Amino acid sequence: MSEHCIIIGASHAAAQLVSSLRQEGWEGKISLIGDEPNLPYHRPPLSKAFFVGEKTEDELLIRAADFYDKNNVDLLLGSRVTKIDRDAKKITLEDGAEISYTKLALTTGARVRKIPFTGCELAGVFYMRDLNDVKQTHKFTGPGKSAVIIGGGYIGLETAASLRKIGMNVIVIEAMERVLQRVTAPEVSAFYTRVHTEEGVDIRTQAGVDAIVGEKHVTGVRLADGTTVPADLVIIGVGVIPNVELAEEAGLTIDNGIAVNEFATTNDPDIVAAGDCTNHYNPIYDRKLRLESVQNATDQAKIAAKSICGKPEAYNALPWFWSDQYDLKLQIAGLSQGFDQVIIRGNSEQDRSFAAFYFSEGRFIAVDAINRPKEFMMSKRALTSGQTADPLKLADETIEIKDVFN
Repeated sequence: MSEHCIIIGASHAAAQLVSSLRQEGWEGKISLIGDEPNLPYHRPPLSKAFFVGEKTEDELLIRAADFYDKNNVDLLLGSRVTKIDRDAKKITLEDGAEISYTKLALTTGARVRKIPFTGCELAGVFYMRDLNDVKQTHKFTGPGKSAVIIGGGYIGLETAASLRKIGMNVIVIEAMERVLQRVTAPEVSAFYTRVHTEEGVDIRTQAGVDAIVGEKHVTGVRLADGTTVPADLVIIGVGVIPNVELAEEAGLTIDNGIAVNEFATTNDPDIVAAGDCTNHYNPIYDRKLRLESVQNATDQAKIAAKSICGKPEAYNALPWFWSDQYDLKLQIAGLSQGFDQVIIRGNSEQDRSFAAFYFSEGRFIAVDAINRPKEFMMSKRALTSGQTADPLKLADETIEIKDVFN
């Protein structure tokens, strides 16, 4: 059988994998299968620029259509894989068609976590995960209309900022004590609460949802305390779940994602995986991680391509992320989970620019840099090399950040 790599999942990782396979010298056939009818596209703008009409569908594409033609990629979009037969080395599609492979890549991503609220089937209620979701919301948006966002994570807050930008009334409902509670320090949560409040968003924490109300179309959200807030649009953003079912049914090891080694290879040497669906070991933090980020999807796909092409290279990238809200660009380097000390550089209570440095047992582990590109870049370099910094110097803005890390 001639060499044939099948990629399941038309995601960020998939687009990078196609490119990297050809760059690494793969001369065999490549097939890309995705259950959406679209070419791989950027997802972060869905809650931002695309949501408010600043980007078109074509501008969302990671690679233009001719890229796949030039690289001789067989596209099977709008198709779903129902089975992987590892012994026969073939996959089965929903229509019954079978395709053989010599190498298989799983870039199946993640899906939204759905909570069965009463009324969630009403028109005007959406989860923000794919292009079609966002396209459908446009008929429910507009100046003066009201939106309720359930979930005060990054997606919820980014969506809130986008809706305020077009003049909508916005309420954010968060069940925990503060927004971004799982991923940031209290100081950062307080900052975003302040900024969103200044921009006109009503943020309600420690608030539960009893039901979404309306007849055919949503008209409001009834909270656990009995109050009902008006809504022409409801966005639910309460996290995602990795798509591992196909891999699990095929007998691949699952551990909060598809388990891969440092070479992005599963327990089947002919099957790699990359992106949101995977769980991998990170040597910088000495633990297993499942990351939901464009950076991880892209970098891990490069490693997966090398493994497919017989050029194994260990994956040891520092996790980093970003979030755009209003005039704020948050850049995160590293992982702050488990911190026991936070150092603030700047004034988080009054300004719109500062950095929060996280430490664990004296070790520098992460930074949240809001409109602070120098702090982000210096921290990213330090975290990658294992360098630490004096907390007192970090807090002192009379000392240049480049001198703190020297």
